[in-house]
Amino acid sequence: MTVGIVVVGSVNLDLVVATPRLPSPGETVLGGEFRTVPGGKGANQAVAAARAGAACAFVGAVGSDDFGRMLRDNLVAAGVDVRGLRTADGPSGVALITVDAAAENCIVVSPGANATLAGLTAADRAAIGAADVLLLQLEVPLPVVAEAAGCARDGGTTVVLNAAPAAPLPRHLLDLVDMLVVNEHEAAVVAGLPAHTGTAALVDALLALVPTVVLTLGTRGAAYGDRCGLRLRVPAPVIDAVDTTAAGDAFTGALAVAWVERGTASSEDALRWACAAGAACAQRPGASVALPERARIDALFHEAYRNTA
Repeated sequence: MTVGIVVVGSVNLDLVVATPRLPSPGETVLGGEFRTVPGGKGANQAVAAARAGAACAFVGAVGSDDFGRMLRDNLVAAGVDVRGLRTADGPSGVALITVDAAAENCIVVSPGANATLAGLTAADRAAIGAADVLLLQLEVPLPVVAEAAGCARDGGTTVVLNAAPAAPLPRHLLDLVDMLVVNEHEAAVVAGLPAHTGTAALVDALLALVPTVVLTLGTRGAAYGDRCGLRLRVPAPVIDAVDTTAAGDAFTGALAVAWVERGTASSEDALRWACAAGAACAQRPGASVALPERARIDALFHEAYRNTA
């Protein structure tokens, strides 16, 4: 099966520096290696889906600077259809990322051209309507996210929203979402609950808003719930993590592919495969450069879950 995925989202150049530990407010920490890596949650998820085996198209915006040309070339090299990628006058989006020795990270994003994305073209709408899945995040203006979701609903396309960075969401957008993918912090913000609310309570609260919820739990794996009453917990593969920057994007892109290929009857299997994708990404440094190919996902999936019935 060829899975058709359209991603409407952000594309950034990540400016990454390694440090022994993340600095405290007001503190200067001497860093190590510095790298520039194509990133952005939208572009990362598009590359992740393409490498996981999907036919993927991307709708977004880069700047008219050298970074924009680099970002466009990176998507093309990954096999992503970029006919929906605009070029806006001015700078491209950038993310300033610090990664510590434990593979934890701290990220500040300057949206640049991503903030100029406003409205879909007729070609964008046709692509979304013909796709199996529309993948959305919150690093581009909310009106275009809602417009894309509405277009998908009209065309019968499944809407997967990764609600990151965390923000309260309007009901008119949530009503268009088929699957919400969030970490625990994002889940609490969307649900309007206190931090440190338990996993089960978060899932239950979010199911009052959307039909299907996937809660990413980092090294603890992922949790799943839907309005049919199914609840799942899947462990993550045990690995030596190097950089977790794009692990969530690898998970989300792979989940979209697995969800279509394996069907809702194999929800647990799809979650495991997505967890394997996230873990495989975390084994390598960088964002888009670490996103795993399908063969790597399959290998880690079988290694991690081979004794699971």
